[in-house]
Amino acid sequence: MLDQIITVAKRARGTLIQDAIGAASLMLMLVGALYLPGFA
Repeated sequence: MLDQIITVAKRARGTLIQDAIGAASLMLMLVGALYLPGFA
């Protein structure tokens, strides 16, 4: 099973980076939206 995970990670290295950037941006927007009402 670990071999399969490593193989998938090697094949999809470019998209994994893009997915990580997308997930980080979504988390940043979520945190920003939660703090926004505190400024009002």
